[in-house]
Amino acid sequence: KREKKKLKIYFQFQKKIGKKIGVNFIDFLGLPDNRLDGENLLNIIKKIEKIIIKFKPSIIYTHHSGDLNIDHSLVSRAALTAARPTPDQTIRKIYSFEILSSTNWSESSKHTAFIPNYFNDISSSLNSKIKYLKMYKDELRKWPHTRSIKSIENLAFYRGSSVGIKAAEAFQLLREIKKNT
Repeated sequence: KREKKKLKIYFQFQKKIGKKIGVNFIDFLGLPDNRLDGENLLNIIKKIEKIIIKFKPSIIYTHHSGDLNIDHSLVSRAALTAARPTPDQTIRKIYSFEILSSTNWSESSKHTAFIPNYFNDISSSLNSKIKYLKMYKDELRKWPHTRSIKSIENLAFYRGSSVGIKAAEAFQLLREIKKNT
């Protein structure tokens, strides 16, 4: 009961932050936090499919499938499945993203490694990103933990410098479908 109340507060907090950064729709799909491995994968896929049908997105951003966090890897698998490239599918690009203390702590093999191939310049918005991340004080840790503000900034600078800019977020393009015009 105590955990349900804590989770409800967390979900309300997520929606509050979402509004501040311009997110118009957040839905946790009635799924448990940190317990998706106890859910039927097909159930998760069907819930994501309903959201895709409702909003008809052209791009999906999802967790990296090799993340240590079981919820992240299951969401990635479910999102890819829900976004099957069928003739009526609206999704043209699927990206995975990295999360410090989940992506980098997972085993690293050629099948599970996060290998970014798309970079978004966040040089002008890094300070805003850090400001909003600081609101997640229960999730952040002290340096030298990878989920510290300093680590998050360092990753942004590292990803940026690897492509010749000040700061970047890195993604792995999983699928891109281009239509001939």
